[in-house]
Amino acid sequence: MLGAGLLLYCQSSAFAADCQVIAATHGGHWKGEALTTSRALAAKSASVMQKKMGWRSVTMTAYQVKPDPFWKIVRPTGVPDGVVVGSFVTSRAYTTCFTGVVVPYVCTSGSKICGK
Repeated sequence: MLGAGLLLYCQSSAFAADCQVIAATHGGHWKGEALTTSRALAAKSASVMQKKMGWRSVTMTAYQVKPDPFWKIVRPTGVPDGVVVGSFVTSRAYTTCFTGVVVPYVCTSGSKICGK
């Protein structure tokens, strides 16, 4: 594994009590690797949240989150626009990829999950 995953759960007043936002960040040698792995990490995080909350089922929809750099000491104000290489949206995840500091590519995938 080239990049470490970062997982973030947030609850906002904009969502019902049974919805959470998940952000998952992962890096890789090429964009496709970072993209695929960050989406997989988001899906795994949704499964973990489902078990933690005791939900029988979840829906997962794309939700744009702020790209999250691993090296906050190098990028303390976040990811500059000039290093973003693209955003990729599916029904389940909104993923933004950018050039990394240690690995060539890093992607952050955001999803809103709601459970029943």
